[in-house]
Amino acid sequence: MKITQYTRDILLEVAKKKKVYVEGNFLKLIEPEPGDTEFEEYLQICKEKDASARKKRLSVTKQVQQQNKELVAKQEENDALMDELQSALEEAKNAEWEAQKLREEAEKGKEQALEDLELMQKKTQFELIGKIVTVALWVILGVGLITTLLFAFTLIMGQENPILESTWSNLFGILLTNSFSIIGTIMGVKYATEKDN
Repeated sequence: MKITQYTRDILLEVAKKKKVYVEGNFLKLIEPEPGDTEFEEYLQICKEKDASARKKRLSVTKQVQQQNKELVAKQEENDALMDELQSALEEAKNAEWEAQKLREEAEKGKEQALEDLELMQKKTQFELIGKIVTVALWVILGVGLITTLLFAFTLIMGQENPILESTWSNLFGILLTNSFSIIGTIMGVKYATEKDN
């Protein structure tokens, strides 16, 4: 493509004064007039500057692409770290939940053991109280029966024995008092242990 003399002169003047040259694919279209060495040199300089600018742009583009690759790799690394952190947090939550569950089970086991121990203590106390009452009743019955038989024997024999009469009377009074005392003590102990619990 041929350009006018006016355009040619403006291009040369802008290049000399402002150091601005034509760039890009437009250079391929411009043809100098035959024998116009000054404009040929101008176009050669324009092509060299265009090639240099293209190389710079290509270098910047490659650098940007490399930085983008590095940024993408860093982002992927950060994503992987975030996934690992999230997984670790989930595992920590699960471990805390398991620990809480174990504490609750241990607490329930402790409460159950204390209840079983208390039940065994009560059972042992009731068995002991039952044995004490049974032995006391047998002793009372035995002593009362023996004393009554002795007293009846003396009456049948026709012998009056004031000592045996008073002993029989006192003995029944003592046995009756002691039996009530034993039963009262047992009931008091039972009441006290129930009140403490």
